[in-house]
Amino acid sequence: MIFSKIIGVGSFLPKKVLTNRELEKTLDTTDEWITSRTGIKERHIVEPNELTSDLAFEAAKNAINQANIGANKIDLIIVATTTPDKIFPSVACNVQKKLGIKNCPAFDIQAVCSGFIYALSVADNFIKTNSATNVLIVGADSMSRITDYSDRSNSILWGDGAGAVILSASNKQGILSTHIHADGQHEELLHVPTTNIKDNTQQTIEMNGSQVFKIAVNTLDQIVDEALIANNLKKEDIDWLVPHQANIRILEATAKKLEMSMEKVIVTIDRHGNTSAASIPLALDDGIKSHKIKEGHLLLMEAFGGGFTWGSALVRL
Repeated sequence: MIFSKIIGVGSFLPKKVLTNRELEKTLDTTDEWITSRTGIKERHIVEPNELTSDLAFEAAKNAINQANIGANKIDLIIVATTTPDKIFPSVACNVQKKLGIKNCPAFDIQAVCSGFIYALSVADNFIKTNSATNVLIVGADSMSRITDYSDRSNSILWGDGAGAVILSASNKQGILSTHIHADGQHEELLHVPTTNIKDNTQQTIEMNGSQVFKIAVNTLDQIVDEALIANNLKKEDIDWLVPHQANIRILEATAKKLEMSMEKVIVTIDRHGNTSAASIPLALDDGIKSHKIKEGHLLLMEAFGGGFTWGSALVRL
């Protein structure tokens, strides 16, 4: 039987850093207020000429190098993003061009903060059906481009970045399971209302934070149970929680559900903010580079995002 396994991980963050202290100068807020409610201290922001595909390309190069395979071995590219360079072509096609890869499928997935889990699920099925051997999966977003920096409750959350993995066919089980879901009935609680194509202006994120928080916590509780039951595992079998980095309070609630110490949760929100589809692969790469996550560890990845979308992946590294 064919399985899929992560053989390389990479990430990339823009150089520009926006701190809470800097936001204090333009918003009626404080570093203490932001940190206590979100866990965020700073976030990375793209330059005006820096595209989402630029971030994705750099993360992809790092993942390919870490996997120690040639770019020409990639036979499928999937990019999860909410902030493409343009309406079309896809960010995946732009990354393909920048990597010098030809004649392999390349497409984007739009599931907002759950995008990386969605992409991982799709790639896993491509490999299991023998339709691909080495898949480049990238989560990349430039959320600052759709952020209203006069909105005190919203603008403090978002950051930019990219994370990538190489998922390859293996005789060892790496992806134990993925579960993805969506429910569009709460669309207006977290959305970007419209894009004005005629004058090339894009509106910004609107969010009912308290309602999103309540639904997210309840939904993530269900995700944990679903993943464990599907694999006949117990909470104590999980070595690391690698969650979407939305809010420190959501991370703490999920850890509590798992009866897990926060020392077993990969936390990057303090340095990255909410990078949407990029946050899980960024956290994964951070956990590996800091020598917390090691080969053989069992990881639970989970995310909740606009749509609403949500999902999980149980991964043996």
